[in-house]
Amino acid sequence: MKKTILTLLAGLPFVGMAQIEAPEFDEMDDENEVEVLNEDVTETGFDFPEALTDANLDSLMNLYMSKTYLSTADDCQMLSENPDVSHEVYRDRLKRMPTIMDMAYNDVVRSCIDRYMVRLRRQVSYMLGAANFYMPIFEQALDTYQLPLELKYLPIIESALNPTAVSRVGATGLWQFMLATGKAYGLEVTSLTDDRRDPVKSSYAAARYLRDLYLIFGDWNLVIAAYNCGPENINRAIRRSGGKRDYWEIYPYLPKETRGYVPAFIAANYAMTYYCEHGICPMQSKLPAKTDTVMVNQNVDFAKVAAVCNVDIDMIRSLNPIYRKDMVPGYSKPSPLRLPLSDVSRFIDMEDSIYAMSGKREVKPVEVIEEDQPASTRTSRRDRTQATNNSRAVYYTVKRGDSLSAIARKNRTTVAKIKSLNGLRSNNIRIGQRLRVK
Repeated sequence: MKKTILTLLAGLPFVGMAQIEAPEFDEMDDENEVEVLNEDVTETGFDFPEALTDANLDSLMNLYMSKTYLSTADDCQMLSENPDVSHEVYRDRLKRMPTIMDMAYNDVVRSCIDRYMVRLRRQVSYMLGAANFYMPIFEQALDTYQLPLELKYLPIIESALNPTAVSRVGATGLWQFMLATGKAYGLEVTSLTDDRRDPVKSSYAAARYLRDLYLIFGDWNLVIAAYNCGPENINRAIRRSGGKRDYWEIYPYLPKETRGYVPAFIAANYAMTYYCEHGICPMQSKLPAKTDTVMVNQNVDFAKVAAVCNVDIDMIRSLNPIYRKDMVPGYSKPSPLRLPLSDVSRFIDMEDSIYAMSGKREVKPVEVIEEDQPASTRTSRRDRTQATNNSRAVYYTVKRGDSLSAIARKNRTTVAKIKSLNGLRSNNIRIGQRLRVK
């Protein structure tokens, strides 16, 4: 959805934001920037966002999470057709929504609402169910930066809540970051990994980006329009409108997809709030099993993990969306692998076998074990494992700043296992305490 165009914005009211990406549209001169059709927004052409196409929304229903954890509600009768609703009712419902952002109503917004409530009724049902997976993450990130919580519905029109979505021009993830913008906001992208596909990392990056856009424009409708087409295109539209700074007043001067972007955002807020009044039943969702992470220091193939641990490879993919090639590239640096909590211990027990099956390179020794030993007496994990056949206990001495979760990650085990080995009933530990970790 977004084309990489870096623009230098002069006079920014904050530090450290020298470059912001102008997404999605080709650079255009002042004469051919946009096709200005009519200053009446109800008569000006617009395009629906790419994520609102049937193909993109259908992809949500084929995701592992959707197929595994969403099911049809038994106690709700979904209507096959959308009830007739008057303009006055639509306008009144939008006004009643508890939002900071202005939820305007006009024929363009009505067209977007009708798209959700008529053509995409089944997909809305799935998005309502999938929202239970992601909305808590979005809300926490937005609240951290004190942003309007209604922005949590932005990924609906960006990606249809598909964490691995890729647009026609390479924008990726729930929040559809382009490569340059993602890297500018701390999202690492390599041939093997892509933080843009991580729901948590990308949500916090999006919140920072939205905050920075608000510092530029001071108007939330202009902010989300800029999120779609880039701040420079918004500035051009402002200039061409004679300096007006209201979205609906610069509307005729915007690119066609951006004309549909804010109306689609308003419609998404409406659909996720008033679906019941339109006879749409949300899919029932059950939360996935609890998960934990292990740190691996070798390249680990998903297929080998699935075979050795007897787990579904699609489940591994869904829990680790940042990896692009069905492999954890742990050889370059220790990398996390997320698994269901019940399978973490099995992975740790079979770790050497999985490494042997996955990698062609020589396994590097990893120094751990008893970190309170003098450096001269430490041995590598591999040497110790071979010498003792996994029978010797491994201990760790608690240091300042340690927590059970940090100790578990460092030693590739789980909090539950450490507590069990040491008879702990709580997560409280003290400096100098010697814990058995394996």
